Amino acid sequence: MDSNIEKIVLMFIIAYLLGSIPSGVWIGKAFFHIDIRRHGSGNIGTTNTYRVLGPIAGSVVMAMDISKGAVATLLPMFFHVATINPLLFGLAAILGHTFSVFDKFKGGKAVATSAGMLLAYKPSFFFLAAGIWILIILLTSMVSLASIITFPCITIATFFIHDTYLFILAAVLTVFIIYRHWANIKRILHGNERMVPFGLGNLLRTRHE
Repeated sequence: MDSNIEKIVLMFIIAYLLGSIPSGVWIGKAFFHIDIRRHGSGNIGTTNTYRVLGPIAGSVVMAMDISKGAVATLLPMFFHVATINPLLFGLAAILGHTFSVFDKFKGGKAVATSAGMLLAYKPSFFFLAAGIWILIILLTSMVSLASIITFPCITIATFFIHDTYLFILAAVLTVFIIYRHWANIKRILHGNERMVPFGLGNLLRTRHE
């Protein structure tokens, strides 16, 4: 077997396993003796970790999930393989995060891992996405809505830089993120979506109550 093919197969396996690391579950069990899948929304990502375990644990989980996507996307550079698009390995990490071998092929919504992929592949777009995401949270106090809005915005932005692979992947992820947030969308429409304890949306809801 060609050495490059061997490397590519190995990189896909590593990327998937990296993505599969259930950061929220492991942090919760190791340091708090809590399985966050049994608390809050039951999700293993940053937002539920923040609610259940606090801001420090939530920040650590977010950093770990971003790192998973970033490291996976950088694997071709680490292995000195320039014949394949690095986005494919970022996608493998996203699939790992969403369908984790360590969590009975369940997982999170892949927002942070997708952001990590973007950070490694196109840092300027990562900071654009982060800016949009933070702004929407500050305005609405809804992490879910921030994610739902940010992905289409980045997809539109990628269209103008003529990167076909990034545009296609961003479009696919936009559909996937909306699907994964369908329950959140229903709660948003009914006015009972969970909010973070800061931002304009939380302030207006508190005053109304």
